[in-house]
Amino acid sequence: MTSPFVRRRRLATELRALREERGMTAERLSLLMYQSRMKISRLENAHIRPDLAEVVKILEVLEVTGDKWHEIFNIARDAAEKGWWDSYGDAMGSRQRLYADIESGAKTIREYNQFTIPGLLQTPDFVRFIVEMAKAEGAVGFLPERMAEARLRRQEQLLDIQGCQYEAILDEVVVCRRAAPLQIMLGQLRHLIETVLRHPRITIYVLPLAADFTGRLLPKSAFSLYTFPSPEDPPMTVVDTVSTDLVHIEPDEVMRYTQRYEHLRQAALSATASLGLLTDAADDLQKRIESEA
Repeated sequence: MTSPFVRRRRLATELRALREERGMTAERLSLLMYQSRMKISRLENAHIRPDLAEVVKILEVLEVTGDKWHEIFNIARDAAEKGWWDSYGDAMGSRQRLYADIESGAKTIREYNQFTIPGLLQTPDFVRFIVEMAKAEGAVGFLPERMAEARLRRQEQLLDIQGCQYEAILDEVVVCRRAAPLQIMLGQLRHLIETVLRHPRITIYVLPLAADFTGRLLPKSAFSLYTFPSPEDPPMTVVDTVSTDLVHIEPDEVMRYTQRYEHLRQAALSATASLGLLTDAADDLQKRIESEA
């Protein structure tokens, strides 16, 4: 299934371009559509799910016909689709719902995280622990059980035979720092190792603390890079901040993060060496648990 979110962004770009090519303002289009200016703006900024009848009316007003009409209608149809995540509503958390949508139909996912295990690789125990940590900070915008259930559903999609190519760069501090009780961390590390060994499409790289980054800039936040099967769906970057996720499709912005990712990849350990580091870290943690028993 093609990501409805991705197609909404593409539809927004196409409709705005068609309107501007005809020298028509959004205000004029809204008058001809008998719609509010805000409605047109939200559609052209991909802030709402499109109504197919309204898209057809816009194409009529803009006098779009032939192959272009069918192209835009097909994009709008994909953009209006609902995915499994929609049945969860806000119960899974709005931020996680965004990721689930974008991941749908992605060709590749590459992400960097310098603070924690990426959501697509977390064990159920680790998920439950971070949920408890979030609840300790105050009210959360999701239902814990539904959030955990949805995260596992996202992982199932990734590991499916038709799943995308996935790689993650983890800072060594994520592997070595105790961010959860020892048994949970041990289970998490073993899970990372097993996932890589069982699924050739998934690769984990570790950025060592001793990596030489002279002359390069480290990213200030975790981020993910996405590509999609259709060349008409542009690559996308999602930047993870404390309170929100920033989506970029502008070529210059995506290129900046792609370059940062390539710098990280060059400085990271090889896939084999990274797996060895994860194994050593898990073995050391196992020994520590046994010594404290």
